[in-house]
Amino acid sequence: MNTTVLPRRADGATLVCLFVLLLLILPARLAVAGLPLSLTPAEIMALTLGVVWVCAQMVSTTGVAKGGNPVRTSIFVYGMLLLAVYGYTTSLYLPSDELNLADHTLVLYLGYVSLMLVVCDGIGSRERLDFVLKAVVIGGTFAAIVALLQFRLDFDLTEYMKIPGLRHSSVEEVPTVISRSDLRRVAGTLGHPIEFGALSAMLLPLAAHLGFQARSRGQAATRWWICAVIIAAGLMFSVSRTAVLGLAGAGLILLLGWSNRRRIVTLGAFVVFLGFMKVLAPGLIGTFYNLFAGAGDDSSIMYRTHDYPFAMREFAKSPIFGRGPGTWYPFKHQVFDNQYLLSLVETGLLGVLSFVGVIVCGIVVALRVRRLSTDPNVRNLGLTVAACLVIPLLGAATFDLLSFPGITSVMFLLVGVAGALLRFERADQADKRLLSSFQEPADRSRSLIVLTGNGQGSARSGSS
Repeated sequence: MNTTVLPRRADGATLVCLFVLLLLILPARLAVAGLPLSLTPAEIMALTLGVVWVCAQMVSTTGVAKGGNPVRTSIFVYGMLLLAVYGYTTSLYLPSDELNLADHTLVLYLGYVSLMLVVCDGIGSRERLDFVLKAVVIGGTFAAIVALLQFRLDFDLTEYMKIPGLRHSSVEEVPTVISRSDLRRVAGTLGHPIEFGALSAMLLPLAAHLGFQARSRGQAATRWWICAVIIAAGLMFSVSRTAVLGLAGAGLILLLGWSNRRRIVTLGAFVVFLGFMKVLAPGLIGTFYNLFAGAGDDSSIMYRTHDYPFAMREFAKSPIFGRGPGTWYPFKHQVFDNQYLLSLVETGLLGVLSFVGVIVCGIVVALRVRRLSTDPNVRNLGLTVAACLVIPLLGAATFDLLSFPGITSVMFLLVGVAGALLRFERADQADKRLLSSFQEPADRSRSLIVLTGNGQGSARSGSS
């Protein structure tokens, strides 16, 4: 019998995957030429997602989710607060360069909000959500392969990735390869080694989840373990304290939630990986040890902490709304390698609380899904998403995280994943309640038939 396999229609997951590939495969410094704002193809795709979401909300035939969702509520509050900050600060005097940057920053945040909404509402099933997560891991693996070439061979593939219609943006002045302790710190396709390291720390648990899930389903899991090894190697090649601290925070969450067997296997794999890195990159393990052992005398840490009083003085000038999103920028103002300080100065208390609130909401929702679900793969994914979202909370204290679109986009994407998981779990529970409501009358009917002897027992009782 001939069976025809119909092609799958493009949906929200397809559009999100296209965004992910544009984000992680194209070099971060490539922007679209001919635009008044410096926007990358991924950022334009994110804005397109917002248009698609708005259009889908106007009709009821696209399958886009509607109704209450904590993640959607959190991003609505976040967006409204940012608009309030933007409106207040731009109503006052701002130099033309800072006003242009405020406009540009608002457009970028509109893209982040759009991305989160499409992931939360526009992905129709867990299978399609897995498809998106696979695209994220594959994109991160490609970035790590580029980093491997940069680290081991001093070959920067991004210099040859020149595409017609794209130009180098202003981040061209930031090198993708930086020296530290006679080693190369590499950024892969991302904008900076710190961003690449923190992003690799976020993607490593996702790659491990896909490996565990494939094995539990009897599918091929080797490809995902290879991706996990490559991403972990990329994390090491970033030579970043932020990446190690973030991975330690995520690892603690995972170890607390995993079974004893998985903990032992993971710790054993970690020891083997360190031995592999010792052979692949001699001196790298020692460099990481010195980064933490000599942290008290490290010039980069001293630079990060000496500007706290100055930041507090700037914050005191406008503690509620700040001076304007994106208006505190390098080459004109002192650099704060701390997103919390930078947000306090730029967006005030409203901006910091809304930023932290969105991430915390994602963590809480993901852990709630883990508590509600009985599917071990869904429970593990909820735990994994919560662990991944701990990394930007920690990383925001060590670098200006929101200044880097790559890790910021993935952070908002994962918050959207938490919302989508909660939606799927609620739908499953509603289906179970509906099924049980149909089964209960049938159970009562069967009980009545048994008690009455198929309708004859009561008649015999009456005649006697």
